[in-house]
Amino acid sequence: MAEQQRDIHGAEPCRRVDDGITRVFALLGKRWTGPIVAVLMPHPAHFVDLRRAIPGISERMLSDRLTELAAAGLVVREVDEGPPLRVTYRLTAAGEALGPALTELKDWALVHLPQDWPCAGSAR
Repeated sequence: MAEQQRDIHGAEPCRRVDDGITRVFALLGKRWTGPIVAVLMPHPAHFVDLRRAIPGISERMLSDRLTELAAAGLVVREVDEGPPLRVTYRLTAAGEALGPALTELKDWALVHLPQDWPCAGSAR
């Protein structure tokens, strides 16, 4: 029986996922990361503006995701000396290079995801 189950699908489906795909989705596949990058794509933004632009994200989660994006080299945190003290986030060249991929994903979603998919109308 075990021999039969092993031969059902062959070796191809057991192949490992590409390392690049694994690394990309480990970062960008996390909730809120894509929307943060998308908001920063056209221009830098203050923390409060990011929070307003992404309904439902908590300050803690936004801070955590921005820290991860900075550690990955996609976002730079710049402190604007006050008063008031304000923090601006902007994409690095590596972050900006995600633009074409995000555009492709957005276009794909418009064609292939149902219109009633969660939050479908909130980003337009």
